Amino acid sequence: MTPVPLAIIVPARLGSTRFPRKLLHPIHGRALILRTAERIRDQSPEYPLHFAVAEDELAQVLQAEGFSTVMTDPALPSGTDRLAAANLRIHATAVINVQADEPLVTRRQIHTLAELILTGRADMATLVTRFRTPAEFHNPNRVKAILAGDGRALYFSRAPIPYPRDLRGQATPQWLAEQQCYLHLGMYAYTAQFLRTFRTLAPGKLEQIEKLEQLRALENGFTILAGETDEPTQGVDTLEDADALERLQGA
Repeated sequence: MTPVPLAIIVPARLGSTRFPRKLLHPIHGRALILRTAERIRDQSPEYPLHFAVAEDELAQVLQAEGFSTVMTDPALPSGTDRLAAANLRIHATAVINVQADEPLVTRRQIHTLAELILTGRADMATLVTRFRTPAEFHNPNRVKAILAGDGRALYFSRAPIPYPRDLRGQATPQWLAEQQCYLHLGMYAYTAQFLRTFRTLAPGKLEQIEKLEQLRALENGFTILAGETDEPTQGVDTLEDADALERLQGA
């Protein structure tokens, strides 16, 4: 099969720990995963779009609406593993990973990822945005990204880092603005070579502690470039997030 230069592959499974079967949760009567699928298709129709799914149930929902699916082993430990397995059949030279629970992804975000991964400077690319409230910064479900001056990711954590020692650990809105604290958004791009190598790597110690698969790349010496976005996003990790998304999108 002739490789395609770049494709979007969305990893999808029903076994979410915090919100079981969330991808089929209805948002104004339509499954969350279909909301995401339609958004990606509308925002970036120029890129091939595939879903790397773990269950027949998800595949049937997507296929009924005309979306391409690739079945992957439900036992795969992470979304990146799922993408790597799917790309063995898709043969994309570079892959953009939009999370199945990110139904507000934008065209500019997708194109930023494409530009970053096609520079040849990194094995992976991802997106970050500024933290704006202390509550969000201290929320362990909101992952923090620490970046070097050239945009390379140094670390990701659920802990509130960098730690505001002078404030006894309690961040303020002014401190967040001054320190440029970054919220990591769960969207990525990868080279095909990185994905092939990633499949052979055992889960890292830090990855298992934080439950953040991108740490496996850093633990093994790979480079991740981060691009900043100021566009809003609304990932869905909990039922409360789904309710907030439904209110945001209106009827």
